[in-house]
Amino acid sequence: MSLLAFSLIFLSACMHATWNYLAKKSDSGSTFVWLYLTVSTIVYAPVIIIFSFFQHFNIGWTEVLFIIGSAILHLVYSVTLQKGYKVGDLSVIYPIARGTGPLLVAIFAIFLFDEQLNWIGVVGVALIVISVFILSGGFQVIKKANSLLPIGYGLLIGIMIAGYTLLDKGAVSIVFVSPLLLNYASILGQFLLLSPVAKKQWSQVKSDWQQHRKEAIGIGILNPLAYILILTTMMFTPVSHVAPVREVSILIGAIMGTYLLREGFGIRRVIASGTMVLGIIALTLSG
Repeated sequence: MSLLAFSLIFLSACMHATWNYLAKKSDSGSTFVWLYLTVSTIVYAPVIIIFSFFQHFNIGWTEVLFIIGSAILHLVYSVTLQKGYKVGDLSVIYPIARGTGPLLVAIFAIFLFDEQLNWIGVVGVALIVISVFILSGGFQVIKKANSLLPIGYGLLIGIMIAGYTLLDKGAVSIVFVSPLLLNYASILGQFLLLSPVAKKQWSQVKSDWQQHRKEAIGIGILNPLAYILILTTMMFTPVSHVAPVREVSILIGAIMGTYLLREGFGIRRVIASGTMVLGIIALTLSG
């Protein structure tokens, strides 16, 4: 993995951890998702217009199908994520989801994209997954949780993450859809699909805007930008390397939780953070 790829992924991870913190802080549902999609649609419209003058976008039925599929998967993921955050803690759902996703991506990328992982890469993936498991509280999560519902949400969201990551990898590296176009078209598609729900619950939309407009604006800007960086990186980097390294956001989230949510860091998270760093180094060297 090149230094450029690692830098883009690390910057994206910082943004990803931040917008998930804002999503948890909002404690809202699908109407809040529609709000930040609206922000994204408005903010990034000038960007896509400007780029259209310098870059020719090839759009055919294949590209359209990939974009529609991406929009549906991302929308289901976003709505499920908000529901998960309403029933479980960020420190439970986020690590489990972000750990399950890259594990599945690393496995299926071997069959779908003929990617290879040498033994150093396998060790790196394993260390990252183990560190995510430790950060989530390990088996203690099951004992402390009121039910298995939050863990179930984490696993389900992880499956969705793997799904849209593999689909979008195919879009940018096989069909050669522009990362910027794929991301914006997906956002626009999600916005249109969720608009009927927002219309029916307009009073809740106004309430969410009054109470959580800062969070909606923050997510609306950071969410697309973070994923554009990842899509760009996947154009020249194997997805089985990109997905696990993204999980450095777990470490960033842990640090944010320590200072912003006043969660105790403890020896467990120190060990887990060190394990994740070793995993990232191993995965980087494997490329």
